[in-house]
Amino acid sequence: MTLIKSISGIRGTIGGKPGDGLSPIDVVKFSASYARWAKENTGKSNPVVVVGRDARISGQMVESLVCASLSGMGCNVVNIGLATTPTTEIAVVKEKADGGIILTASHNPAQWNALKLLNGNGEFLSAEEGAKILAFAEAEDFEFADVFDLGTITNTDYLPDHVQQVLDLELVDADAIADANFKVAFDAVNSVGGIAIPALLKALGVQEILPINEEPTGHFAHVPEPLPENLVETCQMVRDNDVDVCFVVDPDVDRLSIISEDGSMFNEEYTLVAIADYVLSKTPGNTVSNLSSTRALRDITEKHGGSYTASAVGEVNVVTQMKASDAVIGGEGNGGVIYPASHYGRDALVGIALFLTFLAKSGKSCTKLRKTYPDYFISKNKIELTPDIDVDAVLVKMKEKYQNERVNDIDGVKVDFANEWVHLRKSNTEPIIRIYAESTNQQASVDLAQRIISEIQEIISK
Repeated sequence: MTLIKSISGIRGTIGGKPGDGLSPIDVVKFSASYARWAKENTGKSNPVVVVGRDARISGQMVESLVCASLSGMGCNVVNIGLATTPTTEIAVVKEKADGGIILTASHNPAQWNALKLLNGNGEFLSAEEGAKILAFAEAEDFEFADVFDLGTITNTDYLPDHVQQVLDLELVDADAIADANFKVAFDAVNSVGGIAIPALLKALGVQEILPINEEPTGHFAHVPEPLPENLVETCQMVRDNDVDVCFVVDPDVDRLSIISEDGSMFNEEYTLVAIADYVLSKTPGNTVSNLSSTRALRDITEKHGGSYTASAVGEVNVVTQMKASDAVIGGEGNGGVIYPASHYGRDALVGIALFLTFLAKSGKSCTKLRKTYPDYFISKNKIELTPDIDVDAVLVKMKEKYQNERVNDIDGVKVDFANEWVHLRKSNTEPIIRIYAESTNQQASVDLAQRIISEIQEIISK
């Protein structure tokens, strides 16, 4: 069993002894600690907290525990039930709530679940706020409300509000999308995308929709991370059914991957690149992505006369840098699109609407649109960690080894070479070191990654 506590929340495999896996006791402790933070942060005895969840098998059980614990602490709960992560973020703002908890382990397999924590802006907590909640939980330093001060629990649906907010965006053109007569497929990996995406596509005027893994059972039809190796069958269905584009999301619908009309991957890294190209063509400005994202965003930004900045990995870090840079679009290379005109959160529904608008207005097919962008290829790798490995020491030695290159150490170690780069960092969500390498062809990126992995293993073995 695995339980990972971090400043962004708590994530683990369901079951096991308290403290080993994500047990009901751990859920209650963490929910109560969040409630204490919300009460102190607002000065209210009954702060309002929004709760939403993806469709994973443990979701209903965890939802019951979280809502009851928050109520037991005196919080008034707005339970929006099955909802995408961006829907929950939007609901916090629309409810004028004091915070929110999203129950999702994102791209992790079915045995995982997590509590992700939001502030009153519907954005992820800062490191300082997260550390405070971790300290409360560790010390079990919280006090439940008496019977006359228990919080209420109300149930509501915020998907219609989310869809309408997308339709209202100035750069989303539903008429152009409808006129294009697209046949659109989507793979929702048996989670909440199966509810949200068809609702959005119908609102955008898409007449022909091919659902794949639509039913939100939580029994994921394939590994839920939207990577090429997990989408072989989906790509074949695209080829067999003559669709114009297929959208693939993770279980909580904040990551967006695209399959072109010929069944080839548009490339998850290029989701943000293409959408940024469209946004920048209409509203020139600056962009931000994290250190592990493709150089292509920088190239596109500079083509439109803007300035590109890299942030540390993690949505909260990207958002912080976007605000500092006054970025008009940003996100992460894993298909996470953050469009401030909507809200400061990764949102696959916003991404779908902007991409379809761009596709309709460009008159190009997905494959032809993809060919308009510079070609970079990323190799994404990881090394499993054991408790005896001192990751920080490993990263220091790698930084020393490449001290004559351009090195960025705001998040792990990124080494920029003339035509390629490699980024090494300890994952915040899994016991692994991530090794991402990018070059101008796939084999070169694989070779670079393997060279770095060999060097790391040599350091570990000493």
